[in-house]
Amino acid sequence: MAKKFELPKSYLAYELKEYSNEPGRAKIVEKELKPLKKGEVLLKVHSGSINPSDLMFMRGLYGIKKKLPVVPGFEGSGLVIASGGGWRANSLVGKPVACVAPNKGDGPYAEYMITDAYSCFTLGKDVSLEQGACLFVNPITAWALLDQVVREKHKAYVQTAAASALGKMLLRLSNKKGIPGIHVVRRKEQVDLLKSLGAEHVLDSSSPNFDRELRVLSNKLNATIMLDAVAGEITGRALAAMPYGSKCVVYGALSEDPISYHAGLGIFQDKKIEGYWLSSWMPRQNPFKIWKITSEIRSLLGKEFQTQIAAKYPLKEADKAIQEYANNMTRGKVLISNGWEL
Repeated sequence: MAKKFELPKSYLAYELKEYSNEPGRAKIVEKELKPLKKGEVLLKVHSGSINPSDLMFMRGLYGIKKKLPVVPGFEGSGLVIASGGGWRANSLVGKPVACVAPNKGDGPYAEYMITDAYSCFTLGKDVSLEQGACLFVNPITAWALLDQVVREKHKAYVQTAAASALGKMLLRLSNKKGIPGIHVVRRKEQVDLLKSLGAEHVLDSSSPNFDRELRVLSNKLNATIMLDAVAGEITGRALAAMPYGSKCVVYGALSEDPISYHAGLGIFQDKKIEGYWLSSWMPRQNPFKIWKITSEIRSLLGKEFQTQIAAKYPLKEADKAIQEYANNMTRGKVLISNGWEL
């Protein structure tokens, strides 16, 4: 029989009242626990991680909008303490898991969260709950993007925002698989950082020689795919320097600017731009493939998919946590953590 846990009648949560750029758009509130439906589990949340997508979501700029008020956060970790029924949900009770929030429900910036049992993956003893809170968004995106590089038989790739947490994962994973990469950053100190992590080719886009250096290097390596987290001016600029027939996969919009793309790149150089979004990519994969991917990711969490945790804040300081991450994204992940131990 599954272990019995004491269930709360109510709990604290960081609830978003309106989509806005202004501070104070979310408050700590007390919420009543809803009954679980079949296939759902109740998670005692350990940590919720903050990603660029969470910042955009709270501003109303993301591809998903949920009915307000709602608790933000797309991924987290914790202990499953109750099941709404069904084999999968029942099997998770008493187990530490990484999970994603439901598409229409509250996220993990709270003491408790209800989610679908198939959105949870158990964590081994060698994976901490802090690392588990960062299991989904960045690692799966990095895995999927590099898988596309391999499937489409590109010899090498270019990536922007290479000093970000996801950029470092792409660097480490491509080094492990022997795939050459050209890593684009915006500051000299980021060049030195990535080289210390094993990057061979790092270019600073603020350098006056950037366009020429990228043209020479991308043609030498035959780098015909760009993985772009920035968008805006850099997308068309970098694509223009890459070989004939190159493509750009845009998976982020850190610049928040429209993409600059001259029509001649498509007409005369057969260069293309497409998008990648984890929320639409995941449903297209069968459950067995997701299980294989997450199993591989779990095995690499302490290595290629290691996430640097820059700071942890208690739930009552969620505002500070979000501001800290927004101001210092390249330092590492910031967690909203409830601080309990197994």
